[in-house]
Amino acid sequence: MDENRQNMSRREFLRRLGLGAGSVVALMALEPLNVLAENRREADEKGGENRMTYRVQHGSGKPVSLLGFGMMRLPNDQDEVNRLVDYAIEHGVNYFDTAPVYMRGESEVLTGNALVRYPREKYFVATKMSNMWGDTSLEKAKEMYETSMRKLRVDYIDYYLLHGIGGGGMESFNQRFIDNGLLDFLLAERKAGRIRHLGWSYHGDVSVFDWLLDHQEEYHWDFCQIQMNFLDWRHASMKKGRRVDADAEYLYAKAEKAGVQCVVMEPLRGGAFGKMADELTSQLRAVRPNDSTARWAFRWVGSYPNILTTLSGMNRMEHLKENIETFSPLEVCTEAENKLLAQIADQMSGFPTIPCTTCAYCMPCPYGVDIPGNFAYYNEAVNSHVLPLPDKTAADFAAHKQQFVDGYQKALADQKQWAYQCQDCEECLPKCPQQIRIPNQMARIVETLRGPHI
Repeated sequence: MDENRQNMSRREFLRRLGLGAGSVVALMALEPLNVLAENRREADEKGGENRMTYRVQHGSGKPVSLLGFGMMRLPNDQDEVNRLVDYAIEHGVNYFDTAPVYMRGESEVLTGNALVRYPREKYFVATKMSNMWGDTSLEKAKEMYETSMRKLRVDYIDYYLLHGIGGGGMESFNQRFIDNGLLDFLLAERKAGRIRHLGWSYHGDVSVFDWLLDHQEEYHWDFCQIQMNFLDWRHASMKKGRRVDADAEYLYAKAEKAGVQCVVMEPLRGGAFGKMADELTSQLRAVRPNDSTARWAFRWVGSYPNILTTLSGMNRMEHLKENIETFSPLEVCTEAENKLLAQIADQMSGFPTIPCTTCAYCMPCPYGVDIPGNFAYYNEAVNSHVLPLPDKTAADFAAHKQQFVDGYQKALADQKQWAYQCQDCEECLPKCPQQIRIPNQMARIVETLRGPHI
């Protein structure tokens, strides 16, 4: 049997050996600990520092670091990327996630150049079929697939994803993957071993997510990638009367029931948890004074057993070191800590922020607007209680508005990037995985700025 591709899941294998459900669960729960213990033993023998927590990939039985390196926002400097990757691998990180559309194609190049310096079995690389926009022909998709192989300097891809399923509903999914024969091609590539694990990332219409898992017996998905954090667990967006961007609690539970492991994206909500309101972070500091909000968020995600790895876009060494420390080994959240985070999520859900994760898929704007920059500043103003503005008749209205304007001018020094430049062309709309009505939100910012102050 090909060790890289087994249709029989680990759970099914143990069941056929005659073990009861309780024994199966117990054995599977112990697997990450056994892998961690073995890894620590090897690290001690070599004088290394690897205490990383691992999860076991169903089917292959291979250990995957619970902290994954998201390569979306890398520094555009190969030496610096090499330095980050070297530190990550030295401390046990072995999962590296990229895509053709990250950094306008440069992410795969930087990632491939950094990883090729290591033995191939030392790392897992994930990339995606990013055919969300433009030509959806099979020929164009094959070209993207082969280009990824070439840029990553590999002859097989460990984790390959159908990128951003859900956007545009089933109609878009069928156009991108079914009608053109692309899914059949990718399944054949998995069978041939050039793709070792096949899955998908999800944003948008939950009916597509449901359809894929409902057809698990036909496609045997190896994993799925979902947006999961303590806020989106029960407070994800609901739009247009349909279930769109369903709560992470629902996504996780359905994937777990189907036997499909989850890769987590946006565990920090695009960095939003690093800029929470002071009254929220103070509640966390009261319990764990030395822990950052990022560490709280990572511990919360990693506490769920069906999480294979948790992606973090680490473009600075201090962030990489802190995150590695969090997962080396992971300290799971207590019941009391989970309750506290749920309460904080309830409070955060009442803040009128824009659900932008700064992924920058919407960029570049044809009119020069810095869309993520505008939204990041607006959300910061909400979290610091500059917004919403008090009633115009209030004595402190003018002071609040001037504070917002002054901060806006500082955050976006180039006026060509201001919200005023938005022409409502809607080119950004189909690109946004969060389904944000971007022109509407730009108009909201303009209205807040409007007046004699700017």
